[in-house]
Amino acid sequence: MVACAETRTDRIRALNDAFRQTFVGGRVVVTRGTRSLSDTDRLALFAAVKGFDTFTPDNDPHGEHDFGSVDIAGGKFYWKLDCYDLHCLGHSPNAADPAVTTRVLTIMRAEEY
Repeated sequence: MVACAETRTDRIRALNDAFRQTFVGGRVVVTRGTRSLSDTDRLALFAAVKGFDTFTPDNDPHGEHDFGSVDIAGGKFYWKLDCYDLHCLGHSPNAADPAVTTRVLTIMRAEEY
């Protein structure tokens, strides 16, 4: 049996999922609208982002698991994961390589997008 080689997209998706599910291995940025939530609602929002698994061709056209939306506390929130170079001065030269990439997860109210 021949094993399938992991594609670049598979590697990016795995790295994105690992960071989003743990908030470890990158930077998490929250907007003013997210900060305005109560502590309880903010923790529920973070748990919803970590547990998000409703990826479809509409919200994940490139298969990288880098965007989603959740409803918390009567509001819609988006999360977006971007891959920058190590100094966050521009896009990562290779998002599949964590040695040259800083992942940044931004969580915002939909109206802040």
